[in-house]
Amino acid sequence: MRHGRYLFTSESVSEGHPDKVADQISDAVVDLFLGKDPEARVACETMVTTNRIVLAGEVRSAEGKEPDRHEIEKVARAAVKRIGYEQRGFHWNYGTFENHLHAQSINIAQGVDSSGNKDEGAGDQGIMFGYACDETPALMPATLFYSHRLLEKLAHDRHARIVPFLEPDAKSQVTLDFENGVPLRATKLVISTQHKPGTNQDELRQYVKGVMAGVLPEGWMPGDEDIFVNPTGLFEIGGPDGDAGLTGRKIIVDTYGGASPHGGGAFSGKDPTKVDRSAAYACRYLAKNVVAAVLAKRCTIQISYAIGVAEPLSFYVNLHDTGQVDEARLEAVLPELMRLTPRGIRTHLGLNAPIYERTAAYGHFGREPDAEGGFTWEKTDLVDQLKRHFA
Repeated sequence: MRHGRYLFTSESVSEGHPDKVADQISDAVVDLFLGKDPEARVACETMVTTNRIVLAGEVRSAEGKEPDRHEIEKVARAAVKRIGYEQRGFHWNYGTFENHLHAQSINIAQGVDSSGNKDEGAGDQGIMFGYACDETPALMPATLFYSHRLLEKLAHDRHARIVPFLEPDAKSQVTLDFENGVPLRATKLVISTQHKPGTNQDELRQYVKGVMAGVLPEGWMPGDEDIFVNPTGLFEIGGPDGDAGLTGRKIIVDTYGGASPHGGGAFSGKDPTKVDRSAAYACRYLAKNVVAAVLAKRCTIQISYAIGVAEPLSFYVNLHDTGQVDEARLEAVLPELMRLTPRGIRTHLGLNAPIYERTAAYGHFGREPDAEGGFTWEKTDLVDQLKRHFA
């Protein structure tokens, strides 16, 4: 934790941002496959541009449980419809659709699948990080937490038709003033939001300022000169018509807003045998439980894997000089509370379920676990065990 006074900034993008459109389509495809076969293998990449959706990647399902091409197209278009794109340049119904998904490599399959005495191996090599801090009740960095909440409010008001001028594409940026790791107030706020032609910019600005005041804690609003709403002027052309979108290009928005390291792997479009996704969820789960148990104010966890190997190669805990316990002891205890093989993670967190499209906008972390099995990695059900270990 840095001491003294400093500024820190995070950004978010809305569900209608081109890259997030791609993420949501990719995860809708993952959910389709897992809904038919919980052991399906999916690596789905999406590209969206002016009235065009293109899928590519590798898939595998048990015989007789494979979604057909019509079903895949249907869920992709449904994701775009749910977001709200019915524009001339990008429309859920009229845009062209291409599906280039093909069978998973048998070389990858033989390394990942369990057989005989061999446990299921990691789907790829890599390093994954998890992070938690006590800056917000969600145990997330405050700059990212409020960046997400601002755009969620805009999306809510657009879907509910509370205001008539909003379109799906939007970005936010929040800069906070910190003292000894504690957020005090916002110093700069930025929102750029797509809007309908002819929108009065003064009316738009007043609406956005009201959203900011409603989302931020009382007393956090900066002066008017430090609030930037559509600073380039008009934002009528947006979404995939204004800028092509690709799966996996918003990994910092998806995780911790730059407050924590990132291993480099994206989440969306990947089934839970891919440790880029599942192990990152496991690291967040463990880090959040450490902070929720008041064993530290901040916690970073890193884990690493080799392709085809079940057990992790390394496990690292950093409490950033805020810990009440020894980090080496945590490194010994946490893997006892949760088996960190790919199968162990999937089983513990219940990841072989169609729960992923909902993660693909407004962050994979800092969300509430739901009744359908989503966001299980946000549970704090290890707190009592950790407190007993370190009593």
